Amino acid sequence: MVQAKRRLSLKDVLTDGRIALMLPLGFSSGLPFLLVFSTLSTWLREAGISLTVIGLMSWVGLAYSFKFLWAPIVDRYDVPVLARLLGRRRGWMALAQLGVMAGLIGMALTGPQVSLPLTVVSAVMIAFFSATQDVVIDGWRIDAAPTERQGMMAAALLLGYRLALICAGAGALYIAEIVNWHSAYLAMAALMLVGLIGTMLAPRIDEFQVRKNMPFAQAIIEPLADLFQRKRMMLIPILALIACYRLPDFMAGIMANPLYIDLGFSKADIANISKLYGVWIGIIGAFAGGLALTRIGLWWSLLIGASIAAGSNAMFSWLAAGNATLTGLTLTISIDNFAQGFAGAALVAYMSGLTSPGFAATQYALLSSLYALPGKLIGGASGAVVDAYGYPLLFTGTAALGIPLVILCLIVRRDTMDSVRKKEAEAEASAQVALGSRA
Repeated sequence: MVQAKRRLSLKDVLTDGRIALMLPLGFSSGLPFLLVFSTLSTWLREAGISLTVIGLMSWVGLAYSFKFLWAPIVDRYDVPVLARLLGRRRGWMALAQLGVMAGLIGMALTGPQVSLPLTVVSAVMIAFFSATQDVVIDGWRIDAAPTERQGMMAAALLLGYRLALICAGAGALYIAEIVNWHSAYLAMAALMLVGLIGTMLAPRIDEFQVRKNMPFAQAIIEPLADLFQRKRMMLIPILALIACYRLPDFMAGIMANPLYIDLGFSKADIANISKLYGVWIGIIGAFAGGLALTRIGLWWSLLIGASIAAGSNAMFSWLAAGNATLTGLTLTISIDNFAQGFAGAALVAYMSGLTSPGFAATQYALLSSLYALPGKLIGGASGAVVDAYGYPLLFTGTAALGIPLVILCLIVRRDTMDSVRKKEAEAEASAQVALGSRA
């Protein structure tokens, strides 16, 4: 008989320090994200910065989309001094966390009222070091634990990440409301110490293989070549679907907070409903997406996610059309965050299924960078659209993007189902081989 693999017990989770360490590292990974996106856009709008400039500021997030370009540097080179003291992985972690802290302090000491150019420089610095931190934390996680522990490692990382979103969203808005924006960003810089402490407590792990002789170009091209060899011309609609799947969310997300400010909602209202309540609704949506994957399959979950995530943007048009009440805001946030959580779970499962065992980490990094790129590029123009045509047209247009997404889902349907069946067949064949070897 094939011996069933023992499931992780609660005791395993509570006694595994590596899993516990993912909480502070996940917190450190999630904290900078909103501070260069929606939280920053709220500060900019309150300071009287135009929507066009706010939209352009979203381009600092391109660092998250292009992080795969400098990921080989993190794998191949040591940070002077820090690597000798902490090891390669932890050295890069500490450098990235200190870089984020420096950027947050720089933004707190300047701000858009003092110097918008210095605020832009600080935002770019935060985004760059934050993206680098994401790369190295993922590298440490993979090195630190065997495959059977990676699920719990990722779950702990997500919990820490979500808690950080609450701090960087609702927490920063509360502090800005009670004190001021400068104090809010200084407080966020201090919270980065949580991740730095996690880095110091993390065990030193440097046993991974380093491909010193592989050129950077080859390290990027080989995974893409593998994808093309397996998918052929179907790779074009697959990449188009990934690139556009979260486009409605990215475009709407940039202008959501300025919409709330222009509709007269206070920072406390935005913090309570959007940044606190909304985060938990997003988590519920993600769990619903995961349950749908087990019940109705990958393709149907992908299709439903594309439809409801884009369609939920129509709620923002409804909110702007004379429904700017706390009830209307709550309803809008509920529908939007649930839909985005559902779609996010479906997209992660889809991208994971596209990877090959030999290139899984690199291919996933490339695909996850790709899905955010168009949103960052096109989203930069969202403020100009609102200035020219108003909020309702922008959000109605992003909702209409669901139509081409559904068409792309239909195009890749056969390939998606074939891939699922192939993976199931491979798993069954592996089980049969294991059974035969024990007979």
